[in-house]
Amino acid sequence: MTQDDYTFNIQEMGGVPDKPREFCGVFGIYNHPEAAEMTYLSLYALQHRGQESAGIVCSDGERLYRHVGCGLVNDVFSPEIIGRLKGHLAIGHNRYSTTGTDQVVNVQPILVKSKDGLMALGHNGNLVNSYSLRRRLEEDGALFQTTSDTEVIVHLIARSKAPDLISRIREALKQVRGAYSLVILTKDKLIAARDPAGVRPLAVGRLGDGFVVASETCAMDLISADYLRDVEPGELLIFDEGGMRSESLDQPVRPAHCIFELIYFSRPDSQIFGEYVDKTRRKFGKTLAGEHPADADIVISVPDSSNTAALGYSHRTGIKFELGLIRNHYIGRTFIQPQQKIRDFNVKVKFNPVGGVLEGRRVVVVEDSIVRGTTLRILTKFIRRAGAKEVHIRVSSPPIRHPCYYGMDFPTWAELIADKKSIEEIREFIGVDSLGYLSLEGLLGSVPEGGNGYCHACFSGKYPIPIQERVDKTQHEE
Repeated sequence: MTQDDYTFNIQEMGGVPDKPREFCGVFGIYNHPEAAEMTYLSLYALQHRGQESAGIVCSDGERLYRHVGCGLVNDVFSPEIIGRLKGHLAIGHNRYSTTGTDQVVNVQPILVKSKDGLMALGHNGNLVNSYSLRRRLEEDGALFQTTSDTEVIVHLIARSKAPDLISRIREALKQVRGAYSLVILTKDKLIAARDPAGVRPLAVGRLGDGFVVASETCAMDLISADYLRDVEPGELLIFDEGGMRSESLDQPVRPAHCIFELIYFSRPDSQIFGEYVDKTRRKFGKTLAGEHPADADIVISVPDSSNTAALGYSHRTGIKFELGLIRNHYIGRTFIQPQQKIRDFNVKVKFNPVGGVLEGRRVVVVEDSIVRGTTLRILTKFIRRAGAKEVHIRVSSPPIRHPCYYGMDFPTWAELIADKKSIEEIREFIGVDSLGYLSLEGLLGSVPEGGNGYCHACFSGKYPIPIQERVDKTQHEE
């Protein structure tokens, strides 16, 4: 059995996802009588950012109330549970682990008791120096309850000798390196922080007499909050009885917004990094069409993340956009597989081709990215089996050749198909008539200022924040 066959069979059996996994979503609200309900609804809007677990911590000004669990938001919470989460300020978290395992103990927000009283913390991102910090803290006597790098931040805050909580948070964050968008809750304060490079998105909005912070603005839309602005890179926002005030971490670095947020991760109805995601993805599709036109009859997307790029491709080429693949949106975290083996079952349960659209057509399939290529290989077989005469793949991002260390779950170099295969070899592996990727120049030219201020390390290998740990190609990133 070849390495390619091994990878393909693992995917058939559902063992390895063939998409970059979402990382986490965070939300915070201050001064609202239904803080728990608003947080619950906002986590629904951010469900795409993490599907392993969800949690909410609330405060009524005297006590903190916490409920967390593994599963989707709807699995974890019920009306009775929400009714027990009292208070007018809260934070929430959806998790997919990029560092640490998916054990219950790692579910966030983390709640700890410190000299400042009870404190809860939720984190989106990944620290590149968490291992060395953790080892130093353990040698100094710290006891860790989780395997998450988020707890490293908690210990640094707790051990700071600064005179007040905000100063202790500032001191702790000056020691960490990497990507973080944080929400922190005490009995009477909501605190939000974003790393100096602004890798992960974090926005602030207004809801009545209160404030909200969220990973994406779609969470604000659902609860009718007004988006004010992004939390600035290196900014610390404090919400308390005095309103909202801003402090700087005083660590000026060049911004490095994750461009993959615009390609795939964020919802198309969100506004991040000052850009509308839907509008930007249409630009990617239009640029891709200019770089890689195709002689075809229809354009289809791999729903749902590729929809708007496919519309852009269709608009630029004049080739009609059709719904050629239907996605099942009702798949939970797990589903019961039949005892009798059904070939390609895990892909079939998610996607089904529309034979009446595909039969006898030359088809352009627009996809946002290719990681391992295994799912796209199966989808190509489905499309051909439905009667397509030709299949042409167009990808609205460059080849992914490098892992991410800032909070995306890209696999190791060995698992990235573009690291070990040429574009022609990838085309042969997938089994399509032609394959075209958006160039890095085309990608960066589709975002403001020619891509200055964006991280594109997964494509270029140029890491904006120095990687201090775990860069060996043979190591597996969690």
